[in-house]
Amino acid sequence: MIQEIKAIYRNDPAARGLEPILYPGLHAILCHKLIGHPLYKIRLRFLARLFSQLARFFTGVEIHPGASIKPGLFIDHGMGVVIGETAEIGKNCVLFHGVTLGGTGKHTGKRHPTIGSNVFIGANATILGPCVIGSNVKIGAETVIVNKNVPHDSTVVGAPGLLVRLKGKKTKKELQSI
Repeated sequence: MIQEIKAIYRNDPAARGLEPILYPGLHAILCHKLIGHPLYKIRLRFLARLFSQLARFFTGVEIHPGASIKPGLFIDHGMGVVIGETAEIGKNCVLFHGVTLGGTGKHTGKRHPTIGSNVFIGANATILGPCVIGSNVKIGAETVIVNKNVPHDSTVVGAPGLLVRLKGKKTKKELQSI
């Protein structure tokens, strides 16, 4: 919980005093980490989903209890964020409202994105499929990435997502399919 509160102060200039304890993104993450995910891991899946749906009702953030989230996630504004069952999120990531980390259909197994550490995902971005988003990546608002990997240290914008910066240098490349 401490790392998530530090993430709020680090990423939100409007965070003052005790205000971060009121953030719905924090509530959703805590419900996931303290209740939903542990219940899911011990195969109490109905109870895990019940708590995740209650958190969704109260926060507007839907995190499947099977999702794996490392410390330091900051969900700014939160409303409409969806994180799928097999999604994995690395350390110190930022998700803005409307971000979807989803699947592309009724596949089994790994079907949601893997997000590296220190990734910034702008408002209403959609990332679908079992793709891998590298560490230190910025994804612009309303960017759409479907079944495409994103290399480390890069910036992606547009629909469909276009690689516009790689390791500090400007570029214009299409993303590689998985």
